[in-house]
Amino acid sequence: MSQSRHVPVMLQRCLDLLAPALEAPGSVVVDCTLGLGGHSEALLTRFPEARLVALDRDTEALRLSGERLAPFGDRATLVHAVYDELPDVLESLRIPRVQGVLFDLGVSSMQLDEAGRGFAYAQDAPLDMRMDQTTGISAAEVLNTYPAGDLVRILFQYGEEKQAKRIVSAIVREREKEPFSNSARLVELIRDALPQAAKRTGGNPAKRTFQALRIEVNGELAVLERAVPAAVEALAVGGRIAVLSYHSLEDRLVKHVFAAGAASTAPPGLPVVPEQYQPRLKLLTRGAELPTEEEVAENRRAAPARLRGAQRIRESIE
Repeated sequence: MSQSRHVPVMLQRCLDLLAPALEAPGSVVVDCTLGLGGHSEALLTRFPEARLVALDRDTEALRLSGERLAPFGDRATLVHAVYDELPDVLESLRIPRVQGVLFDLGVSSMQLDEAGRGFAYAQDAPLDMRMDQTTGISAAEVLNTYPAGDLVRILFQYGEEKQAKRIVSAIVREREKEPFSNSARLVELIRDALPQAAKRTGGNPAKRTFQALRIEVNGELAVLERAVPAAVEALAVGGRIAVLSYHSLEDRLVKHVFAAGAASTAPPGLPVVPEQYQPRLKLLTRGAELPTEEEVAENRRAAPARLRGAQRIRESIE
């Protein structure tokens, strides 16, 4: 696939948010979701004094971005890791603190565009959906082996699918006849299971189910729940973090971590708030920032994006 088609979402805004922390020589920025390397390339270009550490669980993404970032030589360190492994990665590189962290939580364009991965509902493909194809269970295994109650919970929680029960009873009925292996059959089943009114709203009716399966297969929310606090902890005082999320579950999680860091933990009524209770973070965005209309017109994948930023303003005092 051509890299020119891959347009990093809200790129300029992400760079501007991180800039004050990355202009000093010797600063380290972590791209927790390397993908095809668009954000990473821009970070290395805009901040010539900075060193980049980039993580991805997808070996194919690492190979492609490795080629793209080769001109930057040893300023870029690429690591095969899931982003909640950030503390271990930094420890192994002997980096105690970093100045910037970026998360772009969308599925990479490459994964969506590469038919064989099974992420996209618009084309028939094996139901895989693993971001790291060297480990874990596939979406087909989830569909074929999970109890009905678990499938309903996953579709409802992770896909916010109101018709979860109808879809799951159709899945359970069909898998008894023949196990699921390809996406087209699942898309068709969802279309048939939904009432007419539900089909008229919000794009492809399979979208929510595919999102839910992807989150389950990759343990995305559990990983994010560990990763965002770990990233905040890795920031030096003055360091900045920017997180792009693409659905309300991710955005809510990021919002909670940032809000907790930006709040005083002092018991009410203290005349002076001691240092250990003072906020550790300052919010850099008012709520979540959205992409501009122009950007969405140029890159439809930017449409659901929500950007939040925060700055580390003091050390944690235990």
